[in-house]
Amino acid sequence: MTTHYKSIFAPGLLAGKVIVVTGGGSGIGRCTAHELSALGAQVVLIGRKSARLHDVAGEIAADGGRATYHACDIRDEAAVRTTVMAIVVAHGRIDGLVNNAGGQYITPLESISAKGWEAVLNTNLTGGFLMARECYLQSMQAHGGAIVNIVADIWGSMPNMGHSGAARAGMVSFTETAAAEWAHSGVRVNAVAPGYIASSGMDHYPPEAGPMLREMSKTVPLGRFGTEAETAAAIVFLLSPAANFISGDVLRVDGARPQVRMGWPMKMPDEQARQREAVKPFEGFHRGTVPRVFQE
Repeated sequence: MTTHYKSIFAPGLLAGKVIVVTGGGSGIGRCTAHELSALGAQVVLIGRKSARLHDVAGEIAADGGRATYHACDIRDEAAVRTTVMAIVVAHGRIDGLVNNAGGQYITPLESISAKGWEAVLNTNLTGGFLMARECYLQSMQAHGGAIVNIVADIWGSMPNMGHSGAARAGMVSFTETAAAEWAHSGVRVNAVAPGYIASSGMDHYPPEAGPMLREMSKTVPLGRFGTEAETAAAIVFLLSPAANFISGDVLRVDGARPQVRMGWPMKMPDEQARQREAVKPFEGFHRGTVPRVFQE
């Protein structure tokens, strides 16, 4: 492949840095891993399915970057501890962690079982805590580092995804607490909250969700979905030296969607406005694809 990631950041910005990306086999995690690699980082991909991780590591290698991977269920405390240990042994330290792994399903609160509730909280909250704690204890406590937790647009709640909303809100609180407790070790902890992002994760929703997904952009003041590359850019910024005095914060990437209010006549951007430089989609990911739901 002759094209490469079109990052807006300076070449070599993260040269020599070892950065772990959970959920690196698809979606925002895959895109972020590509950008980190393009900026010189040694990327370590984490996920449950080795085949996906192998494929993404192969893409990164084909583009001239460096990536290794470890299959790990982040909900398993012993597995997380062992995996982080293996990363530190292989690379000497961990400079950054992108806690991106997550998942949920559409259902109203009254239909969520205890097992389903626990599964979503374990993936989106407990797993992220375990990864952050072990990266801190095994490397960052001694060497410093930066952590970026991926949450979601929880402002105004998450109807039909109450389990995910509770987990993400917990991760925001964890982010703030870790930022305070770990600052003395030279560790920064922030979060990125993607809004409606056109990501491959949408392909996992049932077909009947298609019409709803296609209408969602009409509730966004900027009038569109965000891209994986726009989310990755926010993550890279928070990992970079430009954010060295930012900790305990949440950077929203959502086109002002939470500001929409009932009774306010929102005006959608016309085509001319959509083409203005300040709001045009950033399409930096050269291997990005359009989710199937938008190809119909």
